[in-house]
This record gives sequence, structure tokens and C-alpha cells, in this order.
Amino acid sequence: MQQSADLESIEAFITLADAGSFALAGRRLGRDPTIVSRRVQALEARLGVRLAERSTRRVTLTEAGLAYLDRVRPLLRALTAADRDVAAFAQGTPRGHLRVSLPTSFGRMWLSPMIADFLKVHPEVTIEAEFSNRFVDIIGEQFDLAVRLGVLPDSRLVARRLFPRRRLVCASPGYLARAAPLQQPGDIARHACLRYTGKVNPAVWEFLDVDDRLLTVPIEGALASDDAEVLVDSAVAGLGLLYGTDWLVARQLASGELVRVLADWRIPDEGAIHIVTPSLAGLPTKTRAFSDWLAARFQPDPPWFCPAKA
Repeated sequence: MQQSADLESIEAFITLADAGSFALAGRRLGRDPTIVSRRVQALEARLGVRLAERSTRRVTLTEAGLAYLDRVRPLLRALTAADRDVAAFAQGTPRGHLRVSLPTSFGRMWLSPMIADFLKVHPEVTIEAEFSNRFVDIIGEQFDLAVRLGVLPDSRLVARRLFPRRRLVCASPGYLARAAPLQQPGDIARHACLRYTGKVNPAVWEFLDVDDRLLTVPIEGALASDDAEVLVDSAVAGLGLLYGTDWLVARQLASGELVRVLADWRIPDEGAIHIVTPSLAGLPTKTRAFSDWLAARFQPDPPWFCPAKA
């Protein structure tokens, strides 16, 4: 509070020095002359020296006042310029450095082209993108924005929901042609399964029936990996069933390289795709613009949307 009052006092003093009277200084500041006088008096009291000699018609700076004016005028100008420059980050043209955290496979497949297009349209913005599946500490690690998949825990962060993600089971037509019949989750026991080790429990797959009853199915298979794209390639090659997400296999479903199975059975913990930021209050233009840019490309449908082939 004291610093704020001192800045107002300094502004009053500089305006008084330029105006030559409290009445004119008051008009320039939009304040009553008595307020200007009190602020200058407070400044003098804090400094312990008289800065101006008052008369009924005019104010004259003392030697100390002239010396002080020479020092504080450029400082106030610099502060005003700093306020103006920083305020520009919250309005007008997006500018500055943007640090974002993106999921590895999802970021490479779908967000990377969006980043390139964004930078072409906003040349005053630079982006540092970290591709990782960990939930970064946005505030502690000084990220401006993160894209997260799944179910979000409660937090102080602000989440913007882009689109639901849906899990599904699929396989190549060649694999299904030679494998055992597959009509219900229990049949999976007779199939080779591609296991994603990034899952909380990679040894089981979970399903919900029409009555929302949970069914847990143990799985086995020759390949396990923490890289979902490796598993997609293996599914296309006919190595087994894949328990994945719509965005991960959309292109293969559209081309017919993979076919959805067990479509009548839902999979729990589907979650959604979110943009997460520290706060909406005072959000810089660069962050808001990038968030809006991504959101616009998920409407009305996400870029991978296509009816899955059952």
C-alpha cells in the first residue's frame, strides 16, 4: 500500500512541477487541487525535505525538488511504458513465448499440424512444446497451457473440455478372419491381445454391459508396450486385438485396416480431451488465442471423427 501511495505522490509532484500550480495540476490529473497538495506534502514528509515553495499564485521547485525531478521523471516514464507493454500481453495481438505440455501420441498425431498453422497466423508468438504423457505441474513448472486426456482430478486449474474420447476394441480384418469367433468380452480369452503398459492395470480389459455392470477380462498376448502407436502398427499387421481410443485408430478404421469389434459393449473411464490453464483471470492473449485455436478445430467434430466400422 505504501508503494502505491508513493507512486501517486511522485506522479502528483511531477505534474505539479510541469503545471506550476496546484489548480492546473489538479485539472491535468482529474483530481481536486487539495488532493494534489496532500500527496506532495506526503512525499516531502517521507523524504524529509521540502521540494516546492508555495505562493498564492505559483509553485517553484527548490534545489532538492529540481534534483529529485531529474531522477524520478525518467523512472515514471519507464514505469508507464512497462505498464503499457505488459498490458498488451492481455489484449490486442497475441505475442510472446508460449510453453505448452502435450500428450505424446495425441500431440504428434493431431496437435502438431495445428501448432504449425497457429504460428503461421500469429508470427509474434513462439511456442515451446513438451510432448509427454505425465501430468506436469503447470504452475510449478511454468507452463502456460496443457492438453490432457482422460478423467481430470480436482485441482485449482481451469479445464476447458474439447471433446469426449471413446475407447474401443479393434483388430485387422486378416486377424479376425483366422481367429476364434468374438461376440462377447468372455471370448477374448481365446485371442491374442496387444497390451498397453501405460494403463493402470495392463493385464485386464474392462467393459460395461447394457445394465452398466462391470466385467473384467484377463488378457494375454505376445506384445506389450508403453508406446500406443507401436501397438496400432502391430494390430494392423494382424498380431491381435487392440484396446485403444477413437483418436488413436481413427485413420486405420477409416481406411479399413482395422475393424471395430464388441461395439455393443462400452468401456469405462472414457474421460475427455481438455485444455488446462492456471487461471482465466489475467490470461495472456497468447494463451487465450492458442486455446481458442485448438477449440475451434474440435468443433463441431474433432479432426479424427468418422463413424467407426463395427
